[in-house]
Amino acid sequence: MQPDGEEVWNEIETQSFELAEQCIKTNYYGVRGMVEALTPLLQLSDSARIINVTSKLGLLKNIPNGRVKGLLNDVESLTGDRIDEILKEFLKDFKEGLLKTKGWPTQLSAYTVAKAAMNAYTRILAKRYPNFHANCVSPGYCKTDLSANTGYFTAAEGAEGAVRLALLPDGGPSGFCFLQKEMLTYF
Repeated sequence: MQPDGEEVWNEIETQSFELAEQCIKTNYYGVRGMVEALTPLLQLSDSARIINVTSKLGLLKNIPNGRVKGLLNDVESLTGDRIDEILKEFLKDFKEGLLKTKGWPTQLSAYTVAKAAMNAYTRILAKRYPNFHANCVSPGYCKTDLSANTGYFTAAEGAEGAVRLALLPDGGPSGFCFLQKEMLTYF
């Protein structure tokens, strides 16, 4: 039997270290691993696209820690190793109960940090592979089992932004974050 939306949200909002670690592994390292596994195939394409699904929660304005925000926003010197260091620091602070003290988000903290890390990684990809189109998109708050069907958009409406990015002509934007169909000028 599938859990209902309320049970899912209760589990998501429960912030244990183990769940935070799992969230980071899924929402950042899972994406990164998949992209790295598929990159050799994408390099064979004349019009490679990487579209990472993000959330408005992953925008840097949701991370109070100014140093971390600055590091994730500095695409010129940002590396995958630097993101790894930031995530290790987050998990250490989480485990020690120092989220608020160290300037991390306190609500849905692991999800927020994982999505911010993924957004930054997407910008690294755009720089590393200039022939690719690497972007991230937030589908918005969609009516799904995860949201207990309380979202504003249908799943089909939420998917429109990702599909649109996948079908962009060559020469389109790369290294950007989109909120549905709107290209954001900030991360």
